[in-house]
Amino acid sequence: MNETLNTILTRRSTRKFLNKEIPEEDLQQIIQAALHAPSGMGRQSWQFTLVKNREKIQTLAAAIERILGRPGYDMYRPQVLLIPSNKKESPYGREDDACALENIFLAAHSMGIGSVWINQLQGICDQPEIREILTSFGIPEDHVIYGMAALGYAGDEKAPKERIGKVVVVE
Repeated sequence: MNETLNTILTRRSTRKFLNKEIPEEDLQQIIQAALHAPSGMGRQSWQFTLVKNREKIQTLAAAIERILGRPGYDMYRPQVLLIPSNKKESPYGREDDACALENIFLAAHSMGIGSVWINQLQGICDQPEIREILTSFGIPEDHVIYGMAALGYAGDEKAPKERIGKVVVVE
C-alpha cells in the first residue's frame, strides 16, 4: 500500500494529548499542507491561525464551556490549536476550510502527531466573549470558524473502528 493511502486508512482522532512540544518545523509543514488544500475557484479566502499558548487555548475552551453549557469542556487539552477561518461572505468557506482541515489531519498523522476536529465554534463565533478571544488571536472580525484542529502527540492509541458507510456502484 502506498504512503498516502496508509496515512488515510490509519489516521484516528486523538482525544488525549501528551504534554510534549511539537517541533516548529513540523508545525510549518502542517501549515503548508493546509495552504495547499483545494479552495473554491482558487479564492483561498482563508486565514490559518496557530495558537501555541496552552493557557490561551484553555481560555477559549472555558468560554466555549460557559456559552454552550458543557461542564468540564477543555478541547482535550491539545498542545496547539490550528484554526482555519474564512470570510463570512465566502460561498465556499465551509468547504474550503473542511478541505484544509483534512490536509492538516493527514499531514499531522504522517508525522506521528495526533489530531481531532473541534467544531463547537460554528454557531458561536460572534458571541461577544468568543469574538473578543478570536480577535486577540488576530482572527479578522469578518471571518467565521467552521472547525479547528487540536494537535499534539497522542496520549492513547485507539483501535480502528469498523467503517460502515454505504457504497453504491453504478455501471
